[in-house]
Amino acid sequence: MSREELTRALQAEPAEARRILVRVWETGSPVDRCAAAHWLADRQDSAQEELRWDLRALGAARAAEPAEVRGFFPSLHLNLGDVYRRLGDLPRAREHLAAAQAALGALADDDYGRMIRGGVARLADRLGRG
Repeated sequence: MSREELTRALQAEPAEARRILVRVWETGSPVDRCAAAHWLADRQDSAQEELRWDLRALGAARAAEPAEVRGFFPSLHLNLGDVYRRLGDLPRAREHLAAAQAALGALADDDYGRMIRGGVARLADRLGRG
């Protein structure tokens, strides 16, 4: 599967996007599998299913070449921290928050980096109140 298919999935209707992303998950490289699972997590109807795909994305990132996925880890851990928070597992949420914070150095000072840093700050705030 190709990056073009991943891009096409982002522009497709939800059902078609899921089909494309599942196909990439099943046949892609570790990097493509990571991206597909990461995006599939955001398209789930339940927090439990979201968690399942977020964990798959993290596993795929860990199986990939570190240089290829270094920038994924802050977002992966942010998403895991948030879904664990929503599921009421605050210790795991805090573990992933700490991992996201530790990985922030991999991000550039661009729109994406600022978005992820903002998400990590909001999660820290939410967990501080939790």
